[in-house]
Amino acid sequence: MLRSLSVSNYVLIDSLDVVFPEGLVIITGQTGAGKSILLGALSLLLGTKADASVIGARGDNCVVEAVFGIPEGDRETWKLLRDNDLDDESGEILARRVVSSTGRSRSFINDSPVNLQFLQAVCSRLVDIHSQHQTLLLTDKSYQLSMLDYLTGNDTLLDRCASSYQRLKSLEREYEDVSVRLAHLSEEQDYLRSRLQRLEDARLVEGELEALEEEQSMLANAESIKESLSGAERLLDTAPLKEARKLLEKAGGYMPEVLTLGERLESARGELNDILDEVSSINSKTEISESRLAAVEDRMSLLYDLMKRYSASSVSELILQRDNLSGSLADSGALKDRLESLSKEIGSERKEYDTISSRLHDSRESAKERLADSIMESLRSLELERAVFKVELADSSPGPTGSNSVRFLFSASGASPADVAKCASGGELSRLMLSLKA
Repeated sequence: MLRSLSVSNYVLIDSLDVVFPEGLVIITGQTGAGKSILLGALSLLLGTKADASVIGARGDNCVVEAVFGIPEGDRETWKLLRDNDLDDESGEILARRVVSSTGRSRSFINDSPVNLQFLQAVCSRLVDIHSQHQTLLLTDKSYQLSMLDYLTGNDTLLDRCASSYQRLKSLEREYEDVSVRLAHLSEEQDYLRSRLQRLEDARLVEGELEALEEEQSMLANAESIKESLSGAERLLDTAPLKEARKLLEKAGGYMPEVLTLGERLESARGELNDILDEVSSINSKTEISESRLAAVEDRMSLLYDLMKRYSASSVSELILQRDNLSGSLADSGALKDRLESLSKEIGSERKEYDTISSRLHDSRESAKERLADSIMESLRSLELERAVFKVELADSSPGPTGSNSVRFLFSASGASPADVAKCASGGELSRLMLSLKA
């Protein structure tokens, strides 16, 4: 309810303060008295575009301020205010808009700055300004349905219906997404399985290629290696060292310091014997095998071919691709399971939604005659004694408010009523809206 309105320096209004009593208030006056200007000032609080032309002659800005009382039952408006920390315990709000000479404006609610969109969102829930052929709200199907639901007190059912519809649409979107992914995987499955099989058949081993390259180098040069090892064995023969030691021992009988050299020579001979043993062992193990060389080179060729085919730089990358392919194929099974689970969830949620929609339909069906009778009673008190008003309920596509659509049918003369948007005059629409608001 609009409780007071203050206007300062707006067009022809220098300063105006109006306090509105409860009940119906009618403002009358001759043409040019300022009735439309007063509505124009109020429309600034509804987000109407403003520029410097609305500023009067007594200053550089104009101010429009209104106090509204908000019913406790207006949950949406209170929610808007609470979500933005703008509610208080008074049950009222103070809305203000200031337009400057630059054409820019500032908006406030309860003395806190807000953007124009928020001011519009709040005040448009508190004020309806109607003129002939501008009562668009009355012809809006969602508004007509909300009027019927208001009469039936369907708030709880509507909340449940909206939640169920949102869950249902979310499940259906996920189902579609999973179906697309599964179809895409199914198309590629044979290709993926073929690629995976090729990698699995290769029995890849981490670090294998490096070991093969080392072995191939040894096998390819086996003859040269054995020749070098055999030559080293011959050169490491320590027989001359034995003779040298005996000679040093003989001289040592006369020169004690020479005995120390003999001991050192014996130590060196032991180390050379160890080296000779290792060389001989390696030489005996080194085989010249053309068949093994061919097998190693074949294996290396396979690994090189796989790396080229799969655009990998190492066997490690091939192993990673193998594991990823295996995971993709496993995902196919998981997606099928999820699709089956979603199908059951959708069926269950659709059943829940249909149940709620059916209850909404039944309550609306039972209330439509009461709404029609109430409106016709009001219309007759507004000098439309022969008026006929009906509420028509029909099935519609499922939505957050159920599966119903509503049409308001009207006839001022008592003839067959038609859609109110097509047959009511401006004055009749205004009286219809007044009746609905009442």
